[in-house]
Amino acid sequence: MSRPDPKDEPGKEAFPWHLCVFDAHCHPTDTVASQVDVPKMKARALTIMATRGEDQDLVRHFASRYGLDKGDVENLGSQGDVDSPKRLVPSFGWHPWFSHQIFDDTCLVKSDVQKPNAREHYKSVLSPSPDDEDFLSSLPDPKPLSELLAQVRTNLESFPSALIGEIGIDRSFRLPMQWISEDEEKRDESLTPGGREGRSLSPYRVQIDHQRKILKAQLNLAGDMDRAVSVHGVAAHGIVFDTLKETWKGHEKVLIGKRRSRRRSNVAGARGNEATPGTGIETQCKPMGPKPYPPRICLHSYSGPPDTLKQYLDPCIPASIYFSFSRLVNFSNGGEKALAVIKAVPDDKLLIESDLHSAGDRMDQLLEDMVRSVCEIKKWSLVEGVIQLADNWKQFISGAGSTNEPSKSDNER
Repeated sequence: MSRPDPKDEPGKEAFPWHLCVFDAHCHPTDTVASQVDVPKMKARALTIMATRGEDQDLVRHFASRYGLDKGDVENLGSQGDVDSPKRLVPSFGWHPWFSHQIFDDTCLVKSDVQKPNAREHYKSVLSPSPDDEDFLSSLPDPKPLSELLAQVRTNLESFPSALIGEIGIDRSFRLPMQWISEDEEKRDESLTPGGREGRSLSPYRVQIDHQRKILKAQLNLAGDMDRAVSVHGVAAHGIVFDTLKETWKGHEKVLIGKRRSRRRSNVAGARGNEATPGTGIETQCKPMGPKPYPPRICLHSYSGPPDTLKQYLDPCIPASIYFSFSRLVNFSNGGEKALAVIKAVPDDKLLIESDLHSAGDRMDQLLEDMVRSVCEIKKWSLVEGVIQLADNWKQFISGAGSTNEPSKSDNER
């Protein structure tokens, strides 16, 4: 049964879907059958994530059918655009939950690369080091990091609007146990293989140092290809920030006094610098070419406290940082912390997402609920909120008009 239209609910303002709503992070390839629901959705476009070996080609398949071209993003919402079948921005990458399946061969000479013994590899990257032979034998043969990066690069070259994601660090996640007959009987055949799929959890976690290696390699690739990233962080906010910070070390913007900034703005070009009058920021020009850090970063379903926002809003950071929020994650326990964080996030750095595993009506409902919550917190009208969030998503995806100049949160107005 389809849900009632909000305009038919007494006292509830009709939702302005015609102004275009965008999902910054979701997983419809986890339920492949939901692909047919993508063109029926009210949301204008979805940013879909890859996470593991089993779904990289699925994301590619979805994108081949519904993917937006790079030039399409800025024109979304224009006259004649609404009925377009192009509704997806693909993301390719390796989630921290599956980072144990990768071994780091990037520091080796190509001729010296040898596939490690699977058992020994997993004993070295999991904590505690497993000695359960049944569990170890159930794990797939590990793949070289160089192969993962080459695959992601190929996919990004095929889809110029594509991101790298979902990537990140997770200190809480534990690997599922091997399949047993009892779990097999309850297995949901509609779900893409490779995830937990209802299995019991093991005591084993992926070591943080290993997760950081896999994350940093993908961040560097994003910088090399000038692509945005979608980052997962659970119980690891400091570690995620430190890893990101390592990628832009030496590329920070230089802060100078406002009076000095105004005085130097007229001569900045002659010195090879760029100065923004009145901001107190001068960017030392680096040699043209690839950077080691992503140009735009989305911290998806951001769950850090308000105080941690300050480190990400440092005007010296050369990347643009966005914060995305979902009903499923950020409001699962009432949302008190999310309310404070959303209020503190600068208006132009805020995104919304569903983080849902299937396309369709429920995804639309989660997005609508999230937009309504954000508008209430920010004291925006629905029209103002939808337009602002749409502009933010377009800037995150394409970089059009994106800057990292200081912007004001509600607390600073």
